[in-house]
Amino acid sequence: MKLFIASDIHGSAYYCRAMLEAFNREKADRILLLGDILYHGPRNDLPQEYSPKSVIAMLNPLRDKIFCVRGNCDTEVDQMVLDFPVLADYAAILLDSRVIYATHGHVYNENKLPPLCSGDILLNGHTHVPGYTVYEKYIYMNPGSVSIPKEDSPHSYMTLENGVFLWKRLEDGGIYKSFAG
Repeated sequence: MKLFIASDIHGSAYYCRAMLEAFNREKADRILLLGDILYHGPRNDLPQEYSPKSVIAMLNPLRDKIFCVRGNCDTEVDQMVLDFPVLADYAAILLDSRVIYATHGHVYNENKLPPLCSGDILLNGHTHVPGYTVYEKYIYMNPGSVSIPKEDSPHSYMTLENGVFLWKRLEDGGIYKSFAG
């Protein structure tokens, strides 16, 4: 199974459309969204083509392929308009002998760890900065942001297939980071 991982759409119809084009190009089986789906938040400028209603219209038809965790900008009113669950604080995904603890990053993050065993992966968005860090006990990963990247990073997403994580540029699917371990 191929998993498409993205975070921080923040209501941008432009980047949601580009994300779904990338999802189709990747021929991935499922989408894992790491929160901040519809609202841009008070700390961010409006993303390109800000249109939460358009994002809703694009994502709802894919409800059977999407699983999602709640971001700090996601609320009960978002759940009222989205046809897939968006209010879970985390998702635990089994990957061989380790667990991927997927969360947005505003509750659990590198500074406040969830319950992890040795070798587990903490996967979150929130910072809008892609990357990974291998710690003694766990591995931290972040796909970056689809719509509002920070620290000169590209608009990006990740894929997971056969135990290999790839960070890719949204515009062309070009790989710029990888992790297999």
